[in-house]
Amino acid sequence: MSGRTWPKAIGLVLAAGLLAAACGGSNTPSGSTKYVVGISNTLTGNGFREEMICSIKAQAKASGIVSKVIVANRTTDPSGQISDVRSLISAGVNVIVMNPSDRSALDAVIKQATDKHIVVVTVDQGVTSSTAYQLYNNQVKYAELGADWLFKQLGGSGNVVEMRGINGVSADADRHQGFLKTVANYPNIHVVKETFTNWSL
Repeated sequence: MSGRTWPKAIGLVLAAGLLAAACGGSNTPSGSTKYVVGISNTLTGNGFREEMICSIKAQAKASGIVSKVIVANRTTDPSGQISDVRSLISAGVNVIVMNPSDRSALDAVIKQATDKHIVVVTVDQGVTSSTAYQLYNNQVKYAELGADWLFKQLGGSGNVVEMRGINGVSADADRHQGFLKTVANYPNIHVVKETFTNWSL
């Protein structure tokens, strides 16, 4: 899936979250009451993340069944995201869409939400929670394909810099794994530097 269509797909997954909420429990609105959607994002100033938020808002408006979208949008770490998700829970949201900042650190707060019959949808990166709906691509394969293309363009020989994302985030760890797997197949490719960009490029 291309970079341009992926955030739009994230917006569309909100429809699935609303459907799940409609089949949910005590926190689900009834009758003419509309849903409240929460968004948790932990990286600001990033085009992909901004488009993700805009896509979710657009889908919420188009659905006709969302009364409010509450956005927790700041650059923070897993502890900060846990705090943001708890605030969304306290605000009485019915659905939380989040781009997780850690693979496992958010499991407890996700369970806090789902125990209150709040539907949680994680996007772009995987989590180990068994109670969240998850939408993400194969980040390992994503990196393998990209690195293989690059190394072939270099004729299988040369010096490269690995520009990573955010240290500790699952998508970065998975892409790094895929990159290293591909490097192993090219003995004349030399990684001269590894740097974290925080996906700010």
